[in-house]
Amino acid sequence: MALMDFIKKQFIDIIQWTESDDGTLAWRFPMRDMEIQNGGSLTVRESQMAVFVNEGKVADVFGPGTYKLTTQTLPVLTYLKNWDKLFESPFKSDVYFFSTRQQIDQKWGTPQPITIRDKDFGAVRLRAFGNYNFRIADPKLFHTEISGTRDSYTTADLDGQLRGLVLQNISNAIASSDIAFLDLAANQLAFAQALVTQLTPEFAKIGLKLEGMTVQNVSLPEELQKILDQKIGMGMVGNDMGKFMQYQTAQAIPKFAEGGAGGSGIAGDAMGLGAGVALGQVLAQNLQAGLQGQPAQAAPAAAAGVKPDDVMATLEKLGELKAKGILTQEEFDAKKAELLKKLV
Repeated sequence: MALMDFIKKQFIDIIQWTESDDGTLAWRFPMRDMEIQNGGSLTVRESQMAVFVNEGKVADVFGPGTYKLTTQTLPVLTYLKNWDKLFESPFKSDVYFFSTRQQIDQKWGTPQPITIRDKDFGAVRLRAFGNYNFRIADPKLFHTEISGTRDSYTTADLDGQLRGLVLQNISNAIASSDIAFLDLAANQLAFAQALVTQLTPEFAKIGLKLEGMTVQNVSLPEELQKILDQKIGMGMVGNDMGKFMQYQTAQAIPKFAEGGAGGSGIAGDAMGLGAGVALGQVLAQNLQAGLQGQPAQAAPAAAAGVKPDDVMATLEKLGELKAKGILTQEEFDAKKAELLKKLV
């Protein structure tokens, strides 16, 4: 090599990377025709790792720290190039930096309803969305499986792959958790944990670590949502039959106001409701008496001390006032709750 050609040669003394906030996961240090000066330095900051690639093979991986690049600190390169221990000339090798900090608030969701298997319902169609956090845990594996020789690789480049991975594993996550879907839907934390358990080994296959996942919303078919709402309502009242009848009555009362001031339908429905509440109380008492070996009591026409006619007539009048705009919905609901207590 001519002397002038050698003088024109460019050498790299410091290799480092200052991350930008654009979601970059992998970045190749620009070499072009430059060579790494033997004895130069490599700086790897916290939340980074560096990978040396020589002739297409990963030669060494460096964690956070500052390193002097010699044949003693790069023994693998020495073996690959058959350099002797006294080698002092520059060498050329591709250097890739990887960000190992958490990539937060990554979105996932179901563009269309998906069908999952469930031990209670057989099959359920649902839509859900949330977010997750991940980081690069194995830069060598991520380099060989995902980022390759590209100058840079970002979270945007990986987004579609990871979204597909989440969707592909939702059904398996629910099945392997052995938790009924209604319980998962009512407890989004349990749903998220089932997803994490299923997805962690899948992320690890490409050098990633799943740090956390949230389920922000689960949308169910209308008929299944009604069952879930009823289950939640029953959970609020427990096994108290009287409270259950109150709960059912409260669910039915708003229908009376929909009829406006129109007529006897309101009073008739209300009277039936009052009788139903009284009957429910008697059934609850008889059930308790039977469990305790006591004789059951007959069902009265209405609960003792309660005048359903007066209460229902008042409800009807309130419905008329609401229909005419004299009472607001909030005022009607407050009065309704007050009158309801008199029925039970």
